[in-house]
Amino acid sequence: MTAPGLNHTDQGLTSEEELYWLALRMMPGLGARRSSMLLDRFPGVRAIFHASPAELEGAGVPGALARSIASGCSFEDAAAQQQLVRDAGVQIIPLGDARYPELLRRVFDPPPVLFARGRVDLLSAVNVGVVGTRHPTPYGVAAAEKLAGDLARAGVNIVSGMARGIDTVAHKAALAGEGTTVAVLGCGVDIVYPSENRKLAAEIAAKGLILSEFPMGATAFPQNFPIRNRVISGLSCGLLVVEGAQYSGSAITARLAIDQGREVFAVPGNITSRMSWGPNLLIKQGAKLVQDWNDVVAELPLEAQQRLIAAGRERIMNQGLGANIASSGTSGASKPADPSQRINQVVLRQLKVDASTHLDALAEACEEVSSSEIIAALFEMEIQGLVKQLPGRNFVKVW
Repeated sequence: MTAPGLNHTDQGLTSEEELYWLALRMMPGLGARRSSMLLDRFPGVRAIFHASPAELEGAGVPGALARSIASGCSFEDAAAQQQLVRDAGVQIIPLGDARYPELLRRVFDPPPVLFARGRVDLLSAVNVGVVGTRHPTPYGVAAAEKLAGDLARAGVNIVSGMARGIDTVAHKAALAGEGTTVAVLGCGVDIVYPSENRKLAAEIAAKGLILSEFPMGATAFPQNFPIRNRVISGLSCGLLVVEGAQYSGSAITARLAIDQGREVFAVPGNITSRMSWGPNLLIKQGAKLVQDWNDVVAELPLEAQQRLIAAGRERIMNQGLGANIASSGTSGASKPADPSQRINQVVLRQLKVDASTHLDALAEACEEVSSSEIIAALFEMEIQGLVKQLPGRNFVKVW
């Protein structure tokens, strides 16, 4: 639901609008909750600063803070931030912007302003958060690498915090799988923390997105990380936990995800390892146990699954996997990407458990089904765990 003070627009902010939003963000003592409250009460961000102290107090703002807002004391800091943003090529995405991610907008205390460096379009992707300990075991590293890489190859955008350990592994695996990733920082987007991730940060900025609610130049204080964790879960339609102690940061993020109504997934671990306590406890409490990427995708909202199916079909066609079968005269360019259950059954009947079937052979056997419908059906059934793809465009039915 759109707040009264938010007028969503696809057009970029004017310099003046940007300054007002930055002034809101830079106002000392005005956090995300009070900012959202004011945006609900006033017709726009300008109106907040044009209101009298009495009007602001009537909206629930304490007296001293109301006088500070009315005085416009944060505009000097806002102007400095605006210059830093322009110099660094960073984009400002306020709560009233149409580019602001809808899932994050719906959380209890959405950040009033996001600072974005890189591909802003990823904010509207099918996002899954991957979090875990900063001190993973070899098992945890292997699990995060495999799951994040496979999810990225399936078209899922990987969201994490670029911290040491599982976060770093997840980002690198997504990029290695030629997928996309978003790093949500607990500092300014112009600050690299930890410093050893400088090369990774540059690669994410070039191919993915670096995001923060903290202003330019903000230091990575310890108290910032629990705050940024709600953005990781808030951006995502599901959260995957790979190793972590019972009261770790990843456990905090999982609780936030549950509060936000997100699907929570966990990789089971050795019961004798402290790093397994967090995910194992989540599984006991109802989190989905994950063994492969299908376990995650199959539980995502239907709309997210449909987007992945459509994107997967397009990706396969662009890679030329359907080139040979398209020449049979059954071009699927005009067919819908969402296949019916009947088509799935036709394709599934041609697959065997104990022997693989090549994509071209499937096309010949399913003459009444177009190439694009076959590809979409295979991708959908792979998500559902009914079909598995093998190297060389071969497919088998899952037992």
